[in-house]
Amino acid sequence: MNHVTSIGLDVHARSVTAAAFNVMTGEIATKKFSNSPAEIAEWILSFESPKAVYESGVTGFHLAKALRSLGVDCVVGAVSRMQKPAKNKRVKNDKADAEMLARLLATRNITEVFVPDDETEAMRNITRALEDAREDLVRAKQRLSKFLLTHGHVFDEKNDSGARKGNWTRDHWAWLRKIDLPRMAAQETLDYYVSEVRHFEGQKKMLEKLIEGHAQKERWQMRVACLMCLKGIDMMTAVSLVAEASVFSRFAHASDFASWLGLTPSERSSGEPEAKGGITKAGNSHARKLLVEASWHYMNCLPSRKRHRWSEKVPLAIENHAARGVERLIGRRRHLHQCKKKPCVANCATARELACWVWAIGRMAEGTLG
Repeated sequence: MNHVTSIGLDVHARSVTAAAFNVMTGEIATKKFSNSPAEIAEWILSFESPKAVYESGVTGFHLAKALRSLGVDCVVGAVSRMQKPAKNKRVKNDKADAEMLARLLATRNITEVFVPDDETEAMRNITRALEDAREDLVRAKQRLSKFLLTHGHVFDEKNDSGARKGNWTRDHWAWLRKIDLPRMAAQETLDYYVSEVRHFEGQKKMLEKLIEGHAQKERWQMRVACLMCLKGIDMMTAVSLVAEASVFSRFAHASDFASWLGLTPSERSSGEPEAKGGITKAGNSHARKLLVEASWHYMNCLPSRKRHRWSEKVPLAIENHAARGVERLIGRRRHLHQCKKKPCVANCATARELACWVWAIGRMAEGTLG
């Protein structure tokens, strides 16, 4: 919708600075508010045909949703795509930032961020909480193992075939329970680190159970079941990908989805020379991490069709398409290995192609791709 007055909002936790720029007259009006959507909306609606924008970031989408509910056309601008003037490096304050946003909106230089609905955002919250729990568990295990190392305790038991047993298995925990440090303070420290690992293991399992329950809702179940037909993608990964994408059909092409994930190659070309580098990483880091981790499965997995407990819910056409995708990705990974590509480079290339298959299967599940 065309607008006359461009409103830039510099949003903070407790305050919002607004700047209204009238394209026709060139006038600028500024005002500072507490973080009250009702007051901000009343001020914005006093201008002729207003449209507001603020930067994406830690403040999330709450303000945009609140202003929209009050009748204000408000969008969230992708901060990574904004063309900020050089003077902002030396002169930066809330008023200047708000005016800059207003002028960018007036010249149509804002790349709008997709604003998810409340249910999608809630699903994102719980899947990202699971990601946090996994990271906390890794840190807790690292602290425990390194603490034991400083006291000369290293798990080095072997099985009947001579192979070393893995950490955090039943045998490893049995070995841990037998450790008795001579000093009381050191033993109490060990007990604390063990309890932290156990605590985060419980938190992780609890969140996985909750997410599995949400995934069975009609809105998510079909897309989750279809994505699970791809090897390397389990239920937790599938739910996270669906929640992050929200609607796969909002990406017109598979390359758009890969670009949104930051899995496209970077480039520094000028004139005749062309130079391409690593992936841009300018996108959704949560979904990108999941796909990069999933891609490691294609180093050694078999091209056989994947079956899972929700397979009966997946249409045969989608299941066949996923099977072709698995075969293609395995062949792709083998080709990159034969070309002597570094494992991490080959894995990122595989992750980009996996993202394209995820997009296609997601859209097929939504019924927007034949």
